[in-house]
Amino acid sequence: MNPLTLLAAIGRLVLGGLAALGRLTIFAAQVVSHLFRPPFYPREFGHALAQVGWFSLPVVGMTAVFTGGALALQIYSGGQRFSAEAVVPQIVAIGMVRELGPVLVGLMIAARVTSSIAAEIATMKVTEQIDALVTLSTDPMKYLVTPRVLAGALTVPLLVAVGDVIGILGGFLVSTETLGFNRATYVQRTVDFLETPDVLSSLVKGAVFGAIATLIGCYYGMRSGRGAQGVGSATKGAVAAASILILAANFVLTSVMFGS
Repeated sequence: MNPLTLLAAIGRLVLGGLAALGRLTIFAAQVVSHLFRPPFYPREFGHALAQVGWFSLPVVGMTAVFTGGALALQIYSGGQRFSAEAVVPQIVAIGMVRELGPVLVGLMIAARVTSSIAAEIATMKVTEQIDALVTLSTDPMKYLVTPRVLAGALTVPLLVAVGDVIGILGGFLVSTETLGFNRATYVQRTVDFLETPDVLSSLVKGAVFGAIATLIGCYYGMRSGRGAQGVGSATKGAVAAASILILAANFVLTSVMFGS
């Protein structure tokens, strides 16, 4: 391949990525500007709270409990190599609260909520319901996007808190019932090892991941193409983009909070 052709292809890819990032940034700025301006739609906000938060509890709980249990087994197995099995409670606690809890909840929200929002808004666009909102003098950004992004930023930290607790509980059950740990000692070591910054970092990550997941779902839904293929492409692209951005944001937040 001609080096100039390869360079041109790389240039087009970079410019396309920067253009997409710019469009997403403008979209996010518009959402933030609408948060504080009336009219407000409490009914849509309540519906978004239920969709993002309440209905996500089962998948979050199941994911967390199995992850906590598997983490306890892995730490115990690895710790046996250098006689450090006693660190299971501490590592399960900090691993779930700092990293696994927020990231897994964020990815579950991306899989469940981002895809749902993107498909719903894209379908509304295909069936011209968004055009109907404009005809009725209703701003689609205020009515469809802002309530969902706000609900994601508020409810996902609560889901992360629940996931952290359930994940630690999963590690506790496996450790005490299978690995022979004393229950009181396990709980005491968990409580003594966790610090307030660990919990706060988990909640901050949850808020950021929730905002990212819902924002990306709305963005791809509003920009979807026409027809069933457009809905499918919007849904697929939204899940992929939300997952990548959540992992990237996790790295940035971890570097800022614990890099030193």
